[in-house]
Amino acid sequence: MNKYSIAIFGAAALVAASAGVLAQRGGRGGAPAGPANPAIGNQQAIQEGEAIYNQTCTACHGKDGSAGEMAPAVAAPSRRYNRVTDEQVFDAVKAGIPQTQMPPFGGKLSDDQIWKIVAYIHGLRGTAIDAPTQGNAANGEQIFWNKGQCGTCHMIKGKGSLLGPDLSNLARMRKTQSIVNALTKEIHRIPGDGGTHDSVLMPLQTYQPVRVTLPDGKVMNGVLRNEDSFSLQVFGTDNQLYLLERAKVKEVYYQPKSLMPTDYDKRLTPQEFQDLMAFLTRLYVVPLPPLPGGRGGPPPA
Repeated sequence: MNKYSIAIFGAAALVAASAGVLAQRGGRGGAPAGPANPAIGNQQAIQEGEAIYNQTCTACHGKDGSAGEMAPAVAAPSRRYNRVTDEQVFDAVKAGIPQTQMPPFGGKLSDDQIWKIVAYIHGLRGTAIDAPTQGNAANGEQIFWNKGQCGTCHMIKGKGSLLGPDLSNLARMRKTQSIVNALTKEIHRIPGDGGTHDSVLMPLQTYQPVRVTLPDGKVMNGVLRNEDSFSLQVFGTDNQLYLLERAKVKEVYYQPKSLMPTDYDKRLTPQEFQDLMAFLTRLYVVPLPPLPGGRGGPPPA
């Protein structure tokens, strides 16, 4: 193969890869555009789609699209879907999928109802802000700061603690199921390409919990911010930053378990948990407009 053949082969591969990316994002490349989903961006319609999905689809596909006993997940991370675009999903729901257990729902649901289901599935494949959980978000905010005591570790838009990650943009970064798992599970089963893999979510290194025994015998708990052979920087549970000389402390114990509680489904009533999720899945920071030239950042003064 000469250099010209290599160049042609590389260009073809690039085109194929670009087409794959477009498909994953719902793009159609050079194909004619299908009908636009009238429910996209309509939170009321998406919530109605969630209700219809829960009544019609969960028996096979599972709650929140996380897979059921009879059908695959429709919102699994890293899944390579055969039905990618909204119109393809609409067709699957309305007409069914031949030679599979997926039946047609065109005779049971109107086109408007199917589009709402599709909008909900579209949101599940994005992050939480694309399909926020139903519930009383205002009540969920009160639970976050009070009964849930989430603000003792986390910050939202300048309010709260620095002990844990800032949650101001949580719904844009995490899927709904990921947020639920963080609140309720120590061990997660993460569906991905090639099957289901067991994965224990260890504490993030940037929030490594430590227990430090000081020279006077007092014990301090917190998270490790930085360390080297001579010093430690620990952010304590009292919201104070401590700079410690390693040679002077009696013991540093790296705790294997995160400080994050995972029993909120037991601490809260089902309705309180639902309302907390309604609040968390709406935590979103609007991106700044790009600078001239296409770079991100604040607008010019």
